[in-house]
Amino acid sequence: MNLPFYIARRYLFSKKKHNAVNIISGISVCGVALATLAMVCTLSVFNGFQDMVAGFFTAFDPELKITVREGKVFRPDTEALQRVRALPEIEVWTETLEENAMVQYKDRQLMAVIKGVEDNFEQLTSIDSLLYGTGQFILKDDVVEYGLLGIDLMSQLGTGIQFVDPLQVYAPKRNVRVNLANPAAAFTREYLFSPGAVFVVNQEKYDAHYVLTSIDFARRLFHYDTEVTAIELKLNSDSDVSAVKKKIAGLLGEGFRVQDRYEQQADVFRIMEIEKLISYLFLTFILAITCFNVIGSLSMLILDKREDVETLRHLGADDRLIVRIFLFEGRMISVFGAVGGILLGLLLCFAQQQFGFITLGGGNGAFLVDAYPVSVHVMDVLLIFVTVIVVGFLSVWYPVHYLSKRLLRASAL
Repeated sequence: MNLPFYIARRYLFSKKKHNAVNIISGISVCGVALATLAMVCTLSVFNGFQDMVAGFFTAFDPELKITVREGKVFRPDTEALQRVRALPEIEVWTETLEENAMVQYKDRQLMAVIKGVEDNFEQLTSIDSLLYGTGQFILKDDVVEYGLLGIDLMSQLGTGIQFVDPLQVYAPKRNVRVNLANPAAAFTREYLFSPGAVFVVNQEKYDAHYVLTSIDFARRLFHYDTEVTAIELKLNSDSDVSAVKKKIAGLLGEGFRVQDRYEQQADVFRIMEIEKLISYLFLTFILAITCFNVIGSLSMLILDKREDVETLRHLGADDRLIVRIFLFEGRMISVFGAVGGILLGLLLCFAQQQFGFITLGGGNGAFLVDAYPVSVHVMDVLLIFVTVIVVGFLSVWYPVHYLSKRLLRASAL
């Protein structure tokens, strides 16, 4: 067995001459463990919120979305796109046309995003799970066109879920100058009726701005023929999304952009990742402060073991071996604290997942979830362990060398 490690292990667990040294050593291990536990729980809660938000977007956003890099619209009948459409991995192919317009209900006016979709949009996404009301997902019939509003947009317009009066939609005519004598002539006006339902994504981006309707209505409103702003895809259940994405990008070339669900909501997830990173850095700083307890513990131990150091020197131990003994002591405190903190953190996260005993407060449906969501990622646990070990090792290296050298000089005298 490595001699410095063996002696350091005996020092860590054996009774010291002064009980204060044992107490300070225990406090050092507990301090590192608590800082590690805080890192595990905090990062897992961020993961839980991220997974929860991803779940909301999953019900509305497609698995893959094809858009053009330059311009706004493109024709879906090009040879390259038809090759993509023929891929066996694609289960649902939906053309969409999305543009801003002004909507008016009675005396209330708002800007909204009109998203025209095909009839198979219901197969593309889990839109049925987002509907609220007595109606169902329907875009048009032989008589009228229907508009499915986000719940916040419905509230701002005051339409109610089942509105009787039609929703007026105004869009400027393309390549037409505004006639100041008759400005209304520069706008196209169409009408949408209520299908008896609204959608609830629980994301302000959609709930407060979007109106779903048929793509024929959107083309007529914005004066397009067959153009689309995006093609949205659903893949077969056994398809690898990343592999199919690369395959489609290779077929389409540089003129098109192919995005998965996370890339479609890149801004939201980037903000969450930045918040998670900042929390990690703050907790690492707290961990570094906690390691001062380890330095205090080692200082007391070095003073307590002054006679042992003299004995080892008489037995032939050199200065390097004695320094390594106390270095191993500090490293073991860091390792035990890291392992203990990770195990306690995982136990606490598991308990939160099962019982949700740490609540968000408010109750009565004030939040989307009653308790903090938790999701433990293996890579986060590994990062935390490495961080604790590195910070712990670096924090004890200089103090141990400095104090040990002073002790060795004093013992030599």
